[in-house]
Amino acid sequence: MSIHSPRATTAHRPTAHRPTGQGRSVPAVPALPASPAPRTYALAAAGLAAIGPATWGTTYVTTTELLPADRPLLAAALRALPAGLILLALTRRLPRGDWWWKAAVLGVLNFGAFFPLLFFGAYHLPGGVASTVSAVMPLLVAGFGIGVLKVRPSGRTLLAGLVGVAGVALLVLRGSAAVDPAGIAAMLAATTLMALAVVLSKRWGRPEGVSLLTLTGWQLTAGGLILAPIALTAEGLPDHLTGANIAGYTYLGVIGTAIAYALWFRGIERLPASSVSFLGLTNPVVATLAGLLLLGQTLTTWQLGGLVLVLGSVLLGQSGGARRAQQK
Repeated sequence: MSIHSPRATTAHRPTAHRPTGQGRSVPAVPALPASPAPRTYALAAAGLAAIGPATWGTTYVTTTELLPADRPLLAAALRALPAGLILLALTRRLPRGDWWWKAAVLGVLNFGAFFPLLFFGAYHLPGGVASTVSAVMPLLVAGFGIGVLKVRPSGRTLLAGLVGVAGVALLVLRGSAAVDPAGIAAMLAATTLMALAVVLSKRWGRPEGVSLLTLTGWQLTAGGLILAPIALTAEGLPDHLTGANIAGYTYLGVIGTAIAYALWFRGIERLPASSVSFLGLTNPVVATLAGLLLLGQTLTTWQLGGLVLVLGSVLLGQSGGARRAQQK
């Protein structure tokens, strides 16, 4: 929801349009005038969007402590499909036109392929190592943005991305951390897919009259329908589910997926792609804090320094995005 009236906003810049895939276009969010208000608006949008990756930071501890062992495909399917079907039942709207294939592509990138790779990495790597790999997402988004969005990253964005990677490395890596090459490859592939999904979501926007919950439901259902038969064939169902297993799946499906992704997609819609990507760095911060609070881990001086660098990287990325929004 805009904090300016349409009259006041469009006086500064004509409203752009984005395609809907149905022969019509829906006005994109108009550029805001250069004033303190756009910065406040951007920071508020960033705060809500950051809830998504902050919630994902608990995926590692949830997977290792609550879910059945060695079932990444089943975990991915149960995280995506039930949440997608619930959102479809609540919103009662299906895609139209080219949004059938667009929702399918985004569903595969965000869920159908991303979730299995994510859980594979969670099962084969310490949470800190997995988070370190995912810290390269701002740099990947910057690279994809050149080809897809025709936006060249600023020096501030590249610097913030490098600072973020260094900070996450200091925050979560330890000399005793086990490194599984297969797990590293899986997390790098997952991060690359998510970065591409961010850029494509920014390019395609949202069809006219469709809510963010509806769009989220389309993608979750598409990804879940791909995952379910593969999971049942390759892994099958466990002999029984404990109360902890059910609690873990429910938490990941409702809080960590349906709600978290709706807020994440909202941020993609309202913020520059580069700014959104830096919010993903809250993931390793929360993963580290979860280890402190739930697993009895402690922080060294180097890790505290890494935490400061990560937070600085996030703020640097957001300040650059707010300034670009004012200059448009």
